[in-house]
Amino acid sequence: MSVLASPALAAPSALVGSDHEPIEVQRVHQSAATPPQQTAPTRPLIAVSHRGAAGTAPENTLAAIDEGHRLGAETVEIDVQLTSDEEIVLMHDTTLERTTDVAEVFPDRAPYDVGDFTLEEIERLDAGSSFDEEFAGEPVPTLREALDRLQEHDMNLLLEVKEPSLYPGIEHQISVELARSPHWLVPNAPGEPHRLVVQSFDWESTEYSKSLLPSVPHGLLGQVPKDRIVDYDWAQMINPNHNSIDADYVAAVQDAGLEIMPYTINEADGMRRVLEMGVDGFITDFPEIGQRAIAEFLEGRVDPAVDKEPEVSEESVEVVS
Repeated sequence: MSVLASPALAAPSALVGSDHEPIEVQRVHQSAATPPQQTAPTRPLIAVSHRGAAGTAPENTLAAIDEGHRLGAETVEIDVQLTSDEEIVLMHDTTLERTTDVAEVFPDRAPYDVGDFTLEEIERLDAGSSFDEEFAGEPVPTLREALDRLQEHDMNLLLEVKEPSLYPGIEHQISVELARSPHWLVPNAPGEPHRLVVQSFDWESTEYSKSLLPSVPHGLLGQVPKDRIVDYDWAQMINPNHNSIDADYVAAVQDAGLEIMPYTINEADGMRRVLEMGVDGFITDFPEIGQRAIAEFLEGRVDPAVDKEPEVSEESVEVVS
């Protein structure tokens, strides 16, 4: 049974049972039914906008999400971690130094690990100036703020859990936050991109997250060996580095009923290369380039016979000597 079975689960108070185990997990434990077999995806090719739109806006900010929307992206990828007071914030690195002015605001707090700062402290930081002064003062957003902005734009989400081993319980925190907004637990139509996918390089954490959110598709970041793909039949995606795959690997993933969207491809030649392998999409800092590459690829699939000139019979040809 999935979290979608009861609208009441959208309320935070309904999420946790008496033993502090999420209701979703309790239902999974109580069900002896065999999981449904994976089926081949029929969704359109998509260019997932990486870290919001990291090529043209400060990564993992609301400004980057807005930029992805402006550029026409349907789906964005963001990274999340936990603060010291267990609030979920958007951040790729496990330290704050590269993308914020934390060293200026808190000069005596090195090494500036995300988990050493409260949300209130992180909200004081500037996450935009390091990218461009145009974005000066752009804050580090919470997951809740990002979810609200994405819903406002009617966009989909690829949610990466960064280094979950550093944040025990982050999977549960994410499940609670998502359940506060039923929108994210209702899937899109089968012919559309996934509304939400949770993914991580930590596959054990991903499997645990799947037990908490059984109705939500989950993805494995990195390359699962071909002979082990069948061991991950609970997942819906395998998303490896684009330099590590070939057409045979793409076929192996898809033959197992999973989708594959490699990361992070920023040049049109690389996009065309993976599209020719048969991928379901890819992740890029530049969604506009990605969408153009997909459009050109799909145009190339048009049957040449459609554009073929009509044959002319010999009788209708005037011979000129």
